[in-house]
Amino acid sequence: MLKWAGMLALIAWPFAVYALHGQVASGWLLLVGAALLVWRLPQARPLALLAAALLLLLGLLGEAELGMRAYPVAVSLIMLALFAGSLLRGMPIVERLARLQEPDLPPEGVRYTRKVTWAWCGFFILNGSIAAWTAVYADLATWTLYNGCISYLLMGLMFAVEWLCRRRLRRGLT
Repeated sequence: MLKWAGMLALIAWPFAVYALHGQVASGWLLLVGAALLVWRLPQARPLALLAAALLLLLGLLGEAELGMRAYPVAVSLIMLALFAGSLLRGMPIVERLARLQEPDLPPEGVRYTRKVTWAWCGFFILNGSIAAWTAVYADLATWTLYNGCISYLLMGLMFAVEWLCRRRLRRGLT
């Protein structure tokens, strides 16, 4: 139950910021966001700690609202580091996930999962860049719309397109 509550909090962060902005000091929201980042990304604890420290540093430098808005940027950067790092050493993340369903993944599947991992890296670069732009230049409503809705819709679209491509590839192999 606590796991699901944490996941919901991670996803709902932009809406919480929007709802609480003006009622709760940005510094307090920044502290909660930094703690949430470290707690909900245990597989990337060193990166999450570094990102949280950088967000808190923004707060100490008098930019608590920017630090609070930079949270989605930090998540994208952490995910980019995890996916790109898996391409450089060990088994790519998407291959690991594919092997949960198909332990004897054929060479074509291995090549495909590597390409999908690269595609996710591109997604995280694009998403993080747009999140950064909204954090610096957009008003709070636009920031919330992108980081709380549009980015998740784009992620869902990415999943759906990959699923369709994978089905097509599997049909071609059989």
